[in-house]
Amino acid sequence: MSAELISILVLVVVFVIATTRSINMGALAFAAAFGVGELVADLDADGIFAGFPGDLFVVLVGVTYLFAIARANGTTDWLVHASIRLVGGRIALIPWVMFVITGALTAIGAVSPAAVAIVAPIALSFAVRYGISPLLMGAMVVHGAQGGGFSPISIYGSIVNGIVERENLPGNELFLFLASLVANLIIAAVVFVLFGGLKLTRHRTDDSSADGGTGDDRGKGTAPEPGEDTRLTPPRIATLIALAALVVAVLGFDLDAGLTAVTLAVVLSAFWPDTSRKAVSEIAWPTVLLICGVITYVGVLEEMGTIKWAGEGVGDIGVPLLAAVLLCYVGAIVSAFASSVGIMGALIPLAVPFLVQGEIGAVGMIAALAVSATVVDVSPFSTNGALVLAAAPDVDRERFFRQLMIYGGVIVAVVPAVVWLVLVVPGFG
Repeated sequence: MSAELISILVLVVVFVIATTRSINMGALAFAAAFGVGELVADLDADGIFAGFPGDLFVVLVGVTYLFAIARANGTTDWLVHASIRLVGGRIALIPWVMFVITGALTAIGAVSPAAVAIVAPIALSFAVRYGISPLLMGAMVVHGAQGGGFSPISIYGSIVNGIVERENLPGNELFLFLASLVANLIIAAVVFVLFGGLKLTRHRTDDSSADGGTGDDRGKGTAPEPGEDTRLTPPRIATLIALAALVVAVLGFDLDAGLTAVTLAVVLSAFWPDTSRKAVSEIAWPTVLLICGVITYVGVLEEMGTIKWAGEGVGDIGVPLLAAVLLCYVGAIVSAFASSVGIMGALIPLAVPFLVQGEIGAVGMIAALAVSATVVDVSPFSTNGALVLAAAPDVDRERFFRQLMIYGGVIVAVVPAVVWLVLVVPGFG
């Protein structure tokens, strides 16, 4: 049995054990990375840790730390009240507002995880307060980010268009952008209908200070809790300034979202230690362990050539349309655990041999690969899905993790086939 096949089977075993024995999948994945790396791939510790997502670790810790402080001092409550007033109390509009905001951020140049890191904590606070499904809200944020992610001036769009140009393939920047936008918009609409969005249209809050109901009253337009304080206090003003600084630093100066968030959280903690002290314990440490462990194992797979092995095996198939759909599935499956941009950078060159034959339309194939590799970022193992999972306050994280995993699995199973049928089979490009 080849080393590549062994590494894939070990990953399957990790999933089975984690789901049947309630063991943190990240811890299992670290153990698997050690075993496979040392015994199968002949990697030393440096080679194994090469796949550790240090940047994602800092983003998860920094963003959840900063927003835990915002929740502790009431800033997120104030933001919820203010935002509800802006939408006229129409609760059903909130998920779509989050979709548009994240889409606009990525379309103008924000990296997708940075946009999700900024919007997800606020969006999930809305979800908890108004009885909106966290899965619905999280999916709207991620699909919004990916919907705008391939504009001609976006990060993803620039990278993919650059790869296309380097490989001397015909490209269409507008087609790529619209394909991703329409695909994510349709998925968001389906999610909105399936996960209670239509029910939200029957509820609105007419109170000028927004809904403060809890329990069964959430989302039903009840008045604020008696004595609930929604004033702007000095800690809240400082936290709002910190959140604005995070947006400006990430979008305006291209600073790292995680390091910026940690720095701002530390500054707030220094001035108001009492309200900030408990925020450290609210960092989503189990989620951090889970995500970092799985991604480290995927890094071992990349280091030992398993991903390239799978892609080349698909590319060698003699039937172009079959190879095209399999490449879309490879992109979706691997991207659910790894960098979407990295996967596109590997798969587009693999598709070149049969694209140059003219039997497959290059424009449609590239768009299908791009959509397949990014729409799956709702997976809790991807950066965006992990941010959504970590940002959700006051939820059963194990249940929410399973929901995201099942939803991500459905997306992986369905979307590549659909985009292949719509974009590749007709022969666009």
